[in-house]
Amino acid sequence: MSANRIADEADISSAVSSGGHADSLPYVHKVGVPPKQNLLNEIKFTFKETLFHDDPLRSFKDQPIARKLLLGIQAIFPILDWGRRYDLSMFRADLIAGLTIASLCIPQDIAYSKLANLDPQYGLYSSFVPPLIYALMGSLRYIAIGPVAVVSLLLGTLLQKEFDPELQKVEYQRLAFTATFFTGTTQFALGCFRLGFLIDFLSYAGVVGFKAGAAITITLQQLRGLLGMQNFTKKTGIIPVMKSVWSNVHHGWNWETIVIGVTFLVFLLLAKYMGKKNKKLFMIAAISPLISVVVSTFFVYITHAERKGVQIVNHITKGINPSSVHLIYFTGSHVATGFRIGAVAGMVALAEAVAIGRSFGAKKDHHIDGNREMVALGCTNIIGSMTSCFITTGSFSRSAINYMAGCKTAMSNIIISCVVCLTLLVITPLFKYTPNAILASIIISAVLGLVDYEAMILIWKTDKFDFIACMGAFLGVIFSSIEIGLLVAVCISFAKIFLQVTRPRIVVLGKIPRTTVYRDMEQYTEATKVPGVLIVRVDSAIYFSNSNYIKERVLRLLADEEEQLQEKNQQRIQYLIIEMSSVVDLDTSGIHSMEDLFKSLQKRDIHLVLVNPGQSVLLKLHASGLATTVGDDNVFLTVEDAVTTLAPKMEP
Repeated sequence: MSANRIADEADISSAVSSGGHADSLPYVHKVGVPPKQNLLNEIKFTFKETLFHDDPLRSFKDQPIARKLLLGIQAIFPILDWGRRYDLSMFRADLIAGLTIASLCIPQDIAYSKLANLDPQYGLYSSFVPPLIYALMGSLRYIAIGPVAVVSLLLGTLLQKEFDPELQKVEYQRLAFTATFFTGTTQFALGCFRLGFLIDFLSYAGVVGFKAGAAITITLQQLRGLLGMQNFTKKTGIIPVMKSVWSNVHHGWNWETIVIGVTFLVFLLLAKYMGKKNKKLFMIAAISPLISVVVSTFFVYITHAERKGVQIVNHITKGINPSSVHLIYFTGSHVATGFRIGAVAGMVALAEAVAIGRSFGAKKDHHIDGNREMVALGCTNIIGSMTSCFITTGSFSRSAINYMAGCKTAMSNIIISCVVCLTLLVITPLFKYTPNAILASIIISAVLGLVDYEAMILIWKTDKFDFIACMGAFLGVIFSSIEIGLLVAVCISFAKIFLQVTRPRIVVLGKIPRTTVYRDMEQYTEATKVPGVLIVRVDSAIYFSNSNYIKERVLRLLADEEEQLQEKNQQRIQYLIIEMSSVVDLDTSGIHSMEDLFKSLQKRDIHLVLVNPGQSVLLKLHASGLATTVGDDNVFLTVEDAVTTLAPKMEP
C-alpha cells in the first residue's frame, strides 16, 4: 500500500507542476496485494472451518491433564456436568414434566409400533432404554426421546417390502433391529466425523412438504383401525388406499368401531385445540390420549364390544426389554438392506431431532452442538437395537409438552423411562381390551399438527423454487410412497443448488444520483449508466461449473449494450468494469474464462477493469499472472475510484 501511496503522490505532484491543483484531484484507493499464504496453513484453515468451525476443543486449552480428562468425560456424558448442580427444585419440575409426557407417550408408543408393523410392546420398549441412554449422553434439556410417527411409518413401509410382517414375523423383526442398529451407526459416524452439515441438504421447504405428506399418508393408513376394516391395502399412496376404503364400504366397515374412533378423535382434537389456545391448559392435551385409552378400554371391557367386531389389542407381552443382539443381521445378504433402510430412516430422524434442538435452543438462547447430539442419538439407537427397540429420535409433540411443563434437565427422560418400565412390569395386561380405533385416533390427532400450512404459505410468498420442492415432496409422499417423497425433496433441493451454482446472477450497475454508490439498475430504477463504461457485478464464486456461463453472459450484456448505443448514436463502450466483491473464490477454470474474456475484449478495443477482488481471489489473480495481464492500474478498490480514474482517459 505504501508503494501505491507514493505513486499516487507522484501523480499529484506531476499534476501540480503542470498547472493543476492537488486539492482538486480525488484520492484513489488502490487495492492492496495481501501477502502470500502458506499452503499448509491455508489447508489447515479450510479443514478447520469445514469440520471444526465451532472450535470444540476451546474449553481444553491451557488446562492441566486431570482437568482435560474430566472435561473429556463430561463431553461424552453431560449428566456429570449438570448433575453436580442438580437440586430438589429441579427434580420437582422434571418429575411433573416426566409424568406428563409418560401419560402421552404410553398410548402413543403402542400406536406407533403398529405403524412400524411391530407388536405393541416394542413401542414401550423403545421408550424405556433409549431415554435412559440419551439422559446420560444428550445435552438438550427439552428434547423427549421415543418413537415418532413419520420415522415409524417410514421404517414399516421400507421393511414390509422385504418381509411380510405377519407371515415372516421373525425375519421382519430381525430386519427392524438391524435397520435400527445401522441407523445408530450412521448417526454415530456422522457425529464423530463432524459431518452434521450433511443434514442441511434436507432443505426446510422439503422437510415441510415431506412431513405434511407423511401426515396425510399416516392419517389414511389409520382409516383401517378407525373404520374397523379387516382387509386393507399394503400400499401407502392415496389412490390405492381410497380404493381399498370405498371397496369395503358395505361389508368391511364396523359401525361400533366408527362410533368409538370418531368420538374419541373429536375429544382428542378438542383437547389439543384447548391446549393451543390457552397454554395453561396444555395438561389437558397431554393426558387426553391416556384418558381416551382408559375410558375406551373400560367401555369395551364392560360391553364386550370385541364380540361385535371391534378390534382390540388383545395381548401385550409383560416384562422389560429382552436382549436382541442375537437377532441383528451382522452377516449375510440382509446386512446391506438393513444398512440402506437404517441410513434413510436415520437421516430423517436426525433432521427431526436437530430441528427440535434448534427450535427450543433458540427460545432459551442455548448453544446446540449438533455433532454431539448425533453421537448421543447414535448410541441411543445402537444400544436400543440390542434391547428390542426400533428407531427413536426426538418427538416434536413430547418435546413441546416437556418445555411447557417446565422441564429443567434431561432427568425428565429418566422419569419417562421409569414410568414406562413400571407399565411394562405391571400395567400391560390392562391394555388387552384397548380398541385399535383409539390407537388410530391418537395417531391421527398427533400427526395432523405436522401439516404446517402457515409455513407453506410463507414458502410460497418467499421463494417459488422452495415451494416447488415443498409440493414435490408432499405430492411424492401422498401419491407414491414416503421414501419417494423424501427422494423428490432431496433431488429438488440439489437441483436448486445446482442451478444457483451454474447460473449465478449477473447484474448491470448504475450510479445512484448525488452519491458515489453504484447499485443494480433493475432494483434502483433511478440509477444511471456511466457513458463509455459498462459496470457488471457477479454474485457468485467463479468455478468450473459456471465460469463459461459467466463469460458468455457478460459478453451478451456487452453486445446488447453496444447495440443500443449504436441505435442511439451514442458513445461506444470503452471499459468493462467487473465488480467482484461477491466473488468469494476463483478456480483455474474461472481464471481461464477471465483470460478468454480479456482476449475477446481486446479484439473489440475494450479494456477490462476489476473492482474489489477479495483476498483469496486477488492471490490467485497474481499467482496466475492474470493481474499482470489486466494491469495493476486496472484493479481498483471501488467502482467510484475506477470511474473517476478512467473518465479522463476515455475518447470523446
